[in-house]
Amino acid sequence: MPFDLDIINLILIALVTLIAAGVGTISGFGTSTIMVPVLIFFFPYPVTLLFVGIIHWFGDIWKMAFFPSGINWWVILGFGLIGILASYLGAMLTLRIPGELLLRALGAFLLAYVIFLFLRREWQLPQDLRTMVSGGALSGFFAGIFGVGGAVRGTFLTAFNLPKATYIFTSGAIALFIDTARIITYISEGVRLDSLLLYGLIVFIPMSFLGAFVAKKVVDRIPQSAFRLVVAAFIGLIALRFLFFPLQ
Repeated sequence: MPFDLDIINLILIALVTLIAAGVGTISGFGTSTIMVPVLIFFFPYPVTLLFVGIIHWFGDIWKMAFFPSGINWWVILGFGLIGILASYLGAMLTLRIPGELLLRALGAFLLAYVIFLFLRREWQLPQDLRTMVSGGALSGFFAGIFGVGGAVRGTFLTAFNLPKATYIFTSGAIALFIDTARIITYISEGVRLDSLLLYGLIVFIPMSFLGAFVAKKVVDRIPQSAFRLVVAAFIGLIALRFLFFPLQ
């Protein structure tokens, strides 16, 4: 690959990483949704998944580092652990249902939730252990079926109307466990990064940090009363994509 084309690709990937990290920090999800469709044009799918997984892993760290006041082990353990287990059960069902149908169904579900949330802005679920475990089980199960963890997890977390710092920290903490497991799996199966991506991490990781840093400033300016609707708007965009462009 010519040197000048390498530089162009490096800049493009860095910009995508910056944008995806910012969106992922504000909404708690979306990094993979933005990066995978772009990178898949340049690299094999397994390599793309490994690279995005690494960027996503660092994004999880930034979320937790920038919002330490949001740590709430009650939510993380009650919601996250059962969700991880339930995701495996849901994943077993995906082999029997067409992927396009699943994504369209997910889009319809997410869009219906967003409309409901805008109509019933004060609605929320109680933050007791039973509700946390139920929400975690359902979100994990749906994430396993649909193969899209962040948007589904964000949908259920917004139902608890958590403080914005708790929402973002919890999203990062839960995703950190999942991303660590999948990165190890990719590498153990022999997937390796292209040289451009491998050496480019020197640039991409700082760009991920910069995107999260800018997003932190944005989140600080969003009133708590409006934060859930901001996240709902991102969920709505993801819903429309799954509903009308499920396999793109």
